[in-house]
Amino acid sequence: MSAILSPRRLLLRLPSKASSTICPSCTRRITSFFPSHKPKGPSSFQLTLRRTYSQQQRQQQYQQPGDNPNFSSVLDQPARLVRTNRRHRPLGLIILALIPLTAFALGTWQIQRLNWKTSLIARSEDRLSRPPLPLPPVLDVTALPDFDYRRVATRGKFLHDKEILLGPRLYDGENGYIVITPLDRSLDHASTILVNRGWISKGLADKRKRWRVGGERALPSGEVLVEGLLREPPKKNSFTPDNKPEEGKWYFPDVKEMAGWTGAQEVMVEETMDHTILAIMDRQSKGVPIGRVPEVNLRNNHFQYIVTWYSLGIATSIMFYLVIRRPPRDITKKVRLQKDWA
Repeated sequence: MSAILSPRRLLLRLPSKASSTICPSCTRRITSFFPSHKPKGPSSFQLTLRRTYSQQQRQQQYQQPGDNPNFSSVLDQPARLVRTNRRHRPLGLIILALIPLTAFALGTWQIQRLNWKTSLIARSEDRLSRPPLPLPPVLDVTALPDFDYRRVATRGKFLHDKEILLGPRLYDGENGYIVITPLDRSLDHASTILVNRGWISKGLADKRKRWRVGGERALPSGEVLVEGLLREPPKKNSFTPDNKPEEGKWYFPDVKEMAGWTGAQEVMVEETMDHTILAIMDRQSKGVPIGRVPEVNLRNNHFQYIVTWYSLGIATSIMFYLVIRRPPRDITKKVRLQKDWA
């Protein structure tokens, strides 16, 4: 029992669970006498997985597009070059083409209007330059357009009790009214006409105030000489309110309605005066209505309309040309697959 055992015999005699009772240092000392331990190689299952994975990698590396059953080539579905931008609808092109055509048509129509207005102003200025024409006892209302802006002269008495205040109207920023008074020409066995005496301030709208400041000059009671322009009745627009004769409110110079209300003929004469500063100041201080200037006041803006319409027509024509003839860009083309190719 006291014999010394070799390390190999000592190791063989150790129980199977000796590693749990021997300290780590002894174990290292004992195992150092043996050759180093080599781990076992991979199992057959691991080798099978490695071979399968390697085969899949090689197949994916050398796979051709034709090996895929869902692959379709260009020969199966040929390509077609198309523009990506949408084509313009015919209705849109028609509307876009009508804009310059309409503008040029309106410009041409304004040229005709310019010629007509220029001739009208020339005729009116020619009538205005003639000496005053004595007004006949009875006038033909249908012939008034041929005597528009014709200077006339007549005598009679003002009927102030039938006076009409038309307004309100502004004159140099001041509010007032237009005084329209019937002129009785019965002394000459002539018809009664309407006379537009001119503008009066709102503060002198009452006849009693005018009589206090001007007396006979503001409200003449005897026979007077009236010189003025024979004018064609104006036309009412849709924005002007209707007159209310029963309430004494007149907004529009409706000659026919005024003549029926005052018992006069459907003729109106606009009284004229010398429009100097002294004459205007004198009339205002005496309560005398300020008459109109003996000149043609027809507006002629048709040349501006011609420039406007033709400019619009040229601009829209250029836009229409750019829309139709715009060159295609490279970016506006792409390859679209023809799905329904037969």
